[in-house]
Amino acid sequence: MNDEQKDIPAAATLRVAVIGLGSMGFGMATSLRRAGFEVTGFDVNDQMVARFVANGGRGAQTPAQAAQAADVVVSVVVNAAQTEAILFGADGVAETLPEGAVFVSSATMDPDVARNLAARLETTGRLYLDAPISGGSVRAAEGALTVLASGSAAAFAKARPALDSMAAKLYELGDEPGVGAAFKMINQLLAGVHIAAASEAVAFAARQRLDIRKVYEVITASAGNSWMFENRVPHVLDGDYAPRSAVDIFVKDLGIIQDMARSAKFPVPVAAAALQMFLMTSAAGMGRDDDASVARLYARITGTDLPGEPQT
Repeated sequence: MNDEQKDIPAAATLRVAVIGLGSMGFGMATSLRRAGFEVTGFDVNDQMVARFVANGGRGAQTPAQAAQAADVVVSVVVNAAQTEAILFGADGVAETLPEGAVFVSSATMDPDVARNLAARLETTGRLYLDAPISGGSVRAAEGALTVLASGSAAAFAKARPALDSMAAKLYELGDEPGVGAAFKMINQLLAGVHIAAASEAVAFAARQRLDIRKVYEVITASAGNSWMFENRVPHVLDGDYAPRSAVDIFVKDLGIIQDMARSAKFPVPVAAAALQMFLMTSAAGMGRDDDASVARLYARITGTDLPGEPQT
């Protein structure tokens, strides 16, 4: 974002609704407020709405109420089903969103579903921007996300001031919804595989009775490093599995990749193996825990000791 973009005059008057005030959505809503927008938030958890109001935002009781008179709605929910409900369900955004306003969908979903949702909304005279996000809750709070967006020129034009306030990198990937979703699925394939591999490696190192903190130091300075190894292995070192990104997120996302690959008759055996590791971790009761919990699964089934885990 350049200096000219930071001083967008429309920020003082642009009205934005953020639907979903979880770890990502709350940071995004806070970044929008910091940029000078009038921001209304909604979440199914009333406490999250109250927290946003306490931080100077406005609260709404339904998505429809949040979207009333909004220029931009940013939807930060988990999946396609929730996105559809936010749009077209009871008290949905489509009931009240003004004609010509833009709905920015940040959920990770099958590209075909994104195209379908966009077509349904755009027949009502509203705009749809397919805009999955990457970067985590810290970058969301900093306004430094990566946004993988596709949609019409009109949708980009309407959403751009808000996007520039939430993103350090905005990729404009095509003029049709679905392209952004497809790019995000490639990212998720790699992210899921890298987390599973990092978890396998650190648990295997522990089984070799290596000092896993020293392993972390060595690998992060070596060719075997990855962004996910560097980011997730500290959770294992600290025995801290509070969910920054939950195991079940990758059960969902790698499952979507399997469906896409099967439809395209394209083999994805490495992603399939990673999916099985996340599925097993979820089945072991860790679905809502941090996705680095895959390392705990390796440890438990092999009798390997990890920090914070019961000693074998």
